[in-house]
Amino acid sequence: MKLAQKIRRKLVYSIAVISDRLFSALPRPLALFVGSWLGLAAYKIVTRDQIRIFRHLSIAYENSLSANEKILIGRTFYINSGRNIADLMRFSNLHPDEILKAVDCSGLRYFESAYIRGKGVLGITGHLGNFELLAAYLVKLGYKVGAIGRKLADLKLNNLLLEKRQKLGIVNFDSTEPPKKIISWLRAGGAIGAVIDLDSARLRSVFLPVFGRPSKVPAGQSIIAARTGAALIPMVCIRTNLGRYQVIIKPEIPIKYIYNGGSKADICQTTLDCHNVLQELIDQYREQWIWMHNRWHTAP
Repeated sequence: MKLAQKIRRKLVYSIAVISDRLFSALPRPLALFVGSWLGLAAYKIVTRDQIRIFRHLSIAYENSLSANEKILIGRTFYINSGRNIADLMRFSNLHPDEILKAVDCSGLRYFESAYIRGKGVLGITGHLGNFELLAAYLVKLGYKVGAIGRKLADLKLNNLLLEKRQKLGIVNFDSTEPPKKIISWLRAGGAIGAVIDLDSARLRSVFLPVFGRPSKVPAGQSIIAARTGAALIPMVCIRTNLGRYQVIIKPEIPIKYIYNGGSKADICQTTLDCHNVLQELIDQYREQWIWMHNRWHTAP
């Protein structure tokens, strides 16, 4: 590892540890205020992400958004992210009971009716809003919830993230683990989040229109749901203007095929149905999605 990379990782980890202690010690209003300013500072510093956000918003919306609107979306995303991180650190350390007080929910009946069937729930979600808090909220309601995470290159930072999830009661599944572990969890009646807004070479994907342009969309959740009978339930956790969160749960996505006899077209249709619901939510809450991620990285 190069010296510059070592120094950068050590710096990032040190900032994470200091922020963890700071946000836990502050009252929530003050923690959110500090988090918003740290998020804004990060936006100003990481000019590369400013360029990426502007470019990707231009791909998705072309000329329907002005330059100022695109800049404001990127700036607001970073401010929201700073507040989200502040809340997660506080909740996971000292104040887990504040989660239920800070979150409102619509559509919980869709999740409950699927969960009680006992065949598992695949929560169709993405990097929208406070997606880590989404799992923590369902845990606080008494459900068994897991999250799939990709191991970070910095092991210290990775362990810090895993520690936060464990404190919140979330069961972690490494993205490199065999699918049978996730399948066993679902067959035991658990729920697990399926993030489907990534262009990743590590995930089984199909090409579908994303904001009108072909892009890779993970399809593993559609295949696993057909194999296990688990329900596909779209859900997100959005930050509101009142300093609260709104968990939005949508109706179950019907599975269009049977695992043993499903065709590629059927897999694509189920995955498209899942993605269309998520894209509508991204479009509605543009300032809370990770526009710095290149959704159109891989050409069909």
